[in-house]
Amino acid sequence: MRAARFLAGLLLVLLFHSLGVAVMPEFGRAVDLFLVLTVLVALRGRTLDGMLAGLVAGLSHDVLTSSLFGLHGFADTLLGYGTARLVQRVVVERASGLLLVGFAASVVQQALLACLVLLLQPQLALPDPLWIGLRALITGVLTVVLWSTGRAWRSGSRSRQQSRGRRLRLD
Repeated sequence: MRAARFLAGLLLVLLFHSLGVAVMPEFGRAVDLFLVLTVLVALRGRTLDGMLAGLVAGLSHDVLTSSLFGLHGFADTLLGYGTARLVQRVVVERASGLLLVGFAASVVQQALLACLVLLLQPQLALPDPLWIGLRALITGVLTVVLWSTGRAWRSGSRSRQQSRGRRLRLD
């Protein structure tokens, strides 16, 4: 079930990323939906799930963009693992904590990508700090919004199932 939800989420991310880039070419510089998906999976606190989600989402991002293959896969795998380990040690349930996790994940990802590019290519093309900040802020906000929406949907689903079960009792 978790794998099916992840694959559905990945398909939605691929669709929204493709549509966003088609409508606005700068969309890819400002929004990283693949990282948001990785962080959302890792927020459950399972390190293997976070790592695998990061690997698959990152490699999908590499395939979709013209970056060196494997850069986002490696960085997102590390972020998936690190986020899951962080969530195991710290309770992150408030919106401010979720915003901070999404923001920090984006900044760390940009730093990891810059280090990897520096190691693999002779000249380093650092992104503009404005884009780094904007991307981090958008990642944090999307993390809060999607996590809160998912939580509300899950709790509503549970209450509907419980009320459905109560109505079917025969005395």
